Amino acid sequence: MPHFQYTNPEGKPVRFPIVRRLTSIGSSSECHLVLSGPDVAATHCTLIHEPGRYKLESAQRSTPFFVRGRKTRSFELKHGDVVAVGEHELVFSAVDATAEPEPSSKEAKQEPAGLAFEGMRKLQQFSDLLARPADQLEALLDELIDQVVAMTRASKGFLVLANQAVAGPDAADVGDGYEIRVARNLERQPVDDPAELLSDNIIRETITSRKAQIISDAYADERFRSSLSVMNLKLCSVMCVPLLVRGELLGLIYVGNDNVRDLFRQEQLEMLTIFAAQAALFIKNAQLLNELKSESAELAQRLENVKFGEIIGACPQMVEVYNRVEKVASTDITVLVNGETGTGKELIAREIHNRSPRASHAFITVNCGAIPENLIESELFGHLKGAFTGAVANQIGKFQAADGGTIFLDEIGELPLQLQVKLLRVLQEKQIQRVGDAKTIAIDARVVAATNRDLAEEVRAGRFREDLYFRLNVIGIQLPPLRERGDDVLLIARYLVSRYAKEYGRDIDPAKALSTSALNAIMRFGWPGNIRQLENHIKKALVLADGPQITAADLDLELPDGTAATDDAILPLADARDRWQREYINRVLALNGGNRTKTARDLGVDPRTIFRHLEKVEKEAGG
Repeated sequence: MPHFQYTNPEGKPVRFPIVRRLTSIGSSSECHLVLSGPDVAATHCTLIHEPGRYKLESAQRSTPFFVRGRKTRSFELKHGDVVAVGEHELVFSAVDATAEPEPSSKEAKQEPAGLAFEGMRKLQQFSDLLARPADQLEALLDELIDQVVAMTRASKGFLVLANQAVAGPDAADVGDGYEIRVARNLERQPVDDPAELLSDNIIRETITSRKAQIISDAYADERFRSSLSVMNLKLCSVMCVPLLVRGELLGLIYVGNDNVRDLFRQEQLEMLTIFAAQAALFIKNAQLLNELKSESAELAQRLENVKFGEIIGACPQMVEVYNRVEKVASTDITVLVNGETGTGKELIAREIHNRSPRASHAFITVNCGAIPENLIESELFGHLKGAFTGAVANQIGKFQAADGGTIFLDEIGELPLQLQVKLLRVLQEKQIQRVGDAKTIAIDARVVAATNRDLAEEVRAGRFREDLYFRLNVIGIQLPPLRERGDDVLLIARYLVSRYAKEYGRDIDPAKALSTSALNAIMRFGWPGNIRQLENHIKKALVLADGPQITAADLDLELPDGTAATDDAILPLADARDRWQREYINRVLALNGGNRTKTARDLGVDPRTIFRHLEKVEKEAGG
């Protein structure tokens, strides 16, 4: 920063920064630079700052000053000039004292090595800072520009990023899809109105060429002679370096000094390019981290939107199930839940209980097919001590334990015929009789039953009592198999990954954990064991997968064509257009949550291809 340096009456050095267009010097307390002494007038002289020029002029004819030993009333100062005002000697510096714009030949030979050492030292300092937590991104980007400004001896520095790069709350738009993310001066302070201090032409030149630019005197440069921004700002020294990562332009670093021409040299540009390369990698990683966080949050929100208690699904069949559960939950009507093994019948029963007035009481589960026939009566209704061999104490049954709450009779179709009679009596009379007891006990338990059998067919075959069937099936709820639930299988798969990843010590992001091949294999598989089978395969894949993603091979599935699911099962879109294009695009759209741009990027096609596909689907649906 340009400044005067002098010694005060106490003999201490003073550094007076020049920050105004007009700086007054004199003994008056109203002057910007106050000097004492009998030979110093109230307002002795004024320093006029214009781009690249510093002109010192006497306030009046009777107040001359001395430069280089010569008395004068007007003088254009150069770096290193000594101005005598009264008894004071003011040493003028156009830049920091460590930056001599016109070094001796000996110094000139040593400067590149010194500059390189200083640049590498600051680069190391910045590299050490990269270990900071991600939530300190703002401070880290400020530190980057502070290091760059100090290294190049510029008066200000800017970090300009593409709008889709790391988003910033205080970014200033500079057009063409770019915004100023950081603007700092030599004093490590934010710059006011940063967009007014940048040349859009120089920025555009760097963006277009993707090459580092060094401009010694922008105001006189032929390339920018017609630039209004350069003319208005009267720019002097500028360096502008692109931030590139594998050919992707993330933005640029822009440093400038409006006061000194030819300030920057090739060595500084090369060092700034090294800074930019490291900064670009850091910014790209931060961008990817933000995307992952955003996708994870979006996935969590989507899961929350499609959850019904502990149940996940948004297909029309499940929505109908949810509506029916909502209607019956507040009543005490007996409910029969039908569905294949593994479809989540117990979850539905729990939701009925949790949404009912009985939610604060017990929810008791009984698997009628897992209890030996000679013990099931005792298990359901309890027994007295000595009622049978092994009955060493009184025991209450499941119905009595569920008093005030809900009892869930799973696999009710497995109940023996003689127990069906007793269960029918309990449902009719609301009383139970323990084994070995002569008296009955009143109970108040809601019954929800479930089966994977066709009980109507069982009635016709004489294996299930018709009167019990009608007593249980007051309200029926039919759960669809997983193969008929469309994209629900992907939502459930991702939920299961997020649920079990930590349990199995896998530090993976649920939004990215399943590869495209795995998601396609999940969609193509029939899932005869439904959600329970999907859960088992997800657990197995989490344990066996070697990389950060679960692949189709990790799932260990045999597809409908008899082949094992592998990564090779993904077909190129162009080769499978006629037979697979619509299904393939729809699947990728589903796994991307309907994000058309990301789907186009994953498939390697123009976004218009996806838009045309959706328009065609909508048109056919409307027709």
